[in-house]
Amino acid sequence: MKNKFLFLTILVVFLSLIAQGQAKYVFLIIGDGMGLNQITGTEMYLAELEGEIGFRPLLFTQFPNAGLLRTHSASNGVTDSAAAGTAIATGSKTKNGTVGLDSTLFNPVYSIAVKARNAGKKVGIVTSCGLDDATPSAFYAHQPKRNMQYEIAINAYSSRFDFFGGATFTKPETRSDGSLGHNVYRQMEEEGYVLAYGFDEYKEKSADADRIIVMEKKERKLLDLIYAIDRQESDLTLAQLSEAAVEHLSRNNDKGFFLMIEGGTIDVACHANDAATTFAEVLDMDESVKIAYDFYRKYPEETLIIVTADHETGGMVLGAGSSRLNLQVLQHQKMSQMALSSRIVQLREQKNNKVSWEDIKSLLTEAMGFWDKVTLTPAEEEQIREAYKTTFVDGDASKVETLYQKDEKISVAATRILNRKANVGWMSTGHSAGFVPVFAIGAGSESFNHLMDNTQLSQKILEVADF
Repeated sequence: MKNKFLFLTILVVFLSLIAQGQAKYVFLIIGDGMGLNQITGTEMYLAELEGEIGFRPLLFTQFPNAGLLRTHSASNGVTDSAAAGTAIATGSKTKNGTVGLDSTLFNPVYSIAVKARNAGKKVGIVTSCGLDDATPSAFYAHQPKRNMQYEIAINAYSSRFDFFGGATFTKPETRSDGSLGHNVYRQMEEEGYVLAYGFDEYKEKSADADRIIVMEKKERKLLDLIYAIDRQESDLTLAQLSEAAVEHLSRNNDKGFFLMIEGGTIDVACHANDAATTFAEVLDMDESVKIAYDFYRKYPEETLIIVTADHETGGMVLGAGSSRLNLQVLQHQKMSQMALSSRIVQLREQKNNKVSWEDIKSLLTEAMGFWDKVTLTPAEEEQIREAYKTTFVDGDASKVETLYQKDEKISVAATRILNRKANVGWMSTGHSAGFVPVFAIGAGSESFNHLMDNTQLSQKILEVADF
């Protein structure tokens, strides 16, 4: 009787695995710095724009399976993107600042992307940041320090992955010791990669390319793609890169693919404590999720989509001192804190540092809606006047520095005021150790609906994918 029961149990498990199917096409989409409140805040902001209290769901939060990840690294309770990216990509904990090596900093650990390539799948890496940034490099590189960008770029073309898409490689000629090396772009072309600068050039070159690297136009000289809130029509977007990756990886391919897409500039905006820009970046990443979902609809039994984050950034708080949110006020911010800083620098140059208070008022009315759509209290106006006085009267042109940005004091003061009016708070300009979410749909997605360590994510993918 016991043997019969055991046989039936094994049969049920076996049949359930068959019913789930294996994932031939895997999308892993990572919102860098995207914690629970970055997602919730975006959804509640959308509802407030329609005059309602509640939420308007993003596509990925409607996926049928959801879980949570723990994010600590081998060396720190609060991880960085290098260690978190390595844990997600390889299933191994490592120390902060390290990509693709275990915690000894000597032994390489190999990502699910490499395992997919070794199984005959095509592989793509897409990011809104530099392609040698921490999260994307965790899928192909093995370096003890994340700032070894030249060496990481060499690992990129050595990976033989089929598609790379991002802003740039940030140090194409300078080794980590400061010496000059052979230009990595030339090396990439020598290794058979086609380089395309901009989406239009990708479309021109893609048909004849076996392996391709798509970046922003050379003249832009950007380390990251332009924030969605600042974007012009000609700017390269994460959605365009995602679309190009799916098209390239699908072409003449009956074996399947693995594609990692990173919304990396969510993290950059959170480090700057810029709520309006953060919500715009989460929405922008959701556009890439839609591209993956359109593919899933064509092949629902063979496609797995996972959306997650490497860590939370900024300790975002929704309800900073009051139970009443006012997120809709953020709609009046028309440019990022970074772009506003650039406009102030332009004013300084145009007026030989003789910028008037009226000049600043005019700019802030345009950029933030102040004195027009957004009423300032006397105390709030005084904060901006004080930043103006320090900068243009006292001549202190020093910047407010966060991890990725150096912003004008006036720009930072204006953003902080608008955040407070929205009732959005920030605990820091660094990372936090909170849980991050996982959302999944498609073949094997039931495996992701519980609390996991971040090292378990790649293990679960390997269990449900056919590589």
